[in-house]
Amino acid sequence: MKIGLQLVSFNWGGLPTGATLARIGQAADSAGFSSLWALDHFFQMGRAEDPMLEGYSTLAFLAAVTQKVTLGTLVTGVVYRHPGALVKTVSTLDALSGGRAWLGIGAAWYEREARGLGLPFPPLAQRFEQLEETLHIAHQMWAGEVRPYHGQHFHLTETLDQPLPPRRPRILIGGGGEKKTLRLVAQYADACNFDGGLGIDGLRHKLDVLRGHCAAVGRGYDSLEKTVVTGVGGRSAAELVDYCASLRDIGIDHVIFNAPDTHTLAPLDLFGAHVIPTVSGW
Repeated sequence: MKIGLQLVSFNWGGLPTGATLARIGQAADSAGFSSLWALDHFFQMGRAEDPMLEGYSTLAFLAAVTQKVTLGTLVTGVVYRHPGALVKTVSTLDALSGGRAWLGIGAAWYEREARGLGLPFPPLAQRFEQLEETLHIAHQMWAGEVRPYHGQHFHLTETLDQPLPPRRPRILIGGGGEKKTLRLVAQYADACNFDGGLGIDGLRHKLDVLRGHCAAVGRGYDSLEKTVVTGVGGRSAAELVDYCASLRDIGIDHVIFNAPDTHTLAPLDLFGAHVIPTVSGW
């Protein structure tokens, strides 16, 4: 089982600094975390006035100070960046990190930040249409196919992406919508991401729905990486291991944890010493 780290809080006892972010990234790398995830938000969640670092700048910085950990957003709101520019951004991250980039993407939900910064935020049905077109464009560009793309919402005359990423970035789609989101996972993604707040029974149900979508489109269910994001929540190392075991038992491959005190490095030390060595062999 893989263990990831999501950065959610930037209240680090003062302004967020590059030195603190570098220490977090390097400690996560040393502790054996498989993945490191930035939020793709412009306003902080909960209390919008709290610090929030932009996701792709954060990942580019982390790429320069880490060696092994994979890097992605959990997840990019499809309406915040034009798909051609988004794919190019992730390609660059992959090239500069030596093939460690993910494209984490979803239909977007945080209307306040979009309206606040003047970004488009169309109705949900249109956002899902844009998400599917963005996935088409990512596959076309990363296949090296330089030709026009004409969708309902996006029109590209030349899907040129040079240099191509050294390892095609893996695509992760976040969300648990059973009719649209999980269908898109089955058709276009390498991984899905669910909220651990669904509980074991809720997650098992979502996985059953995903299995049905895979069968409908002729996709091998086992080819998808199943991920869950959750908080550490004050649990002990033994409790965290037990939680990972319960997720493993229903077919989860990759658990991504977050904690508000990541900048202290204490949660990373806990995982590196007591959790990752146990679950990595599963």
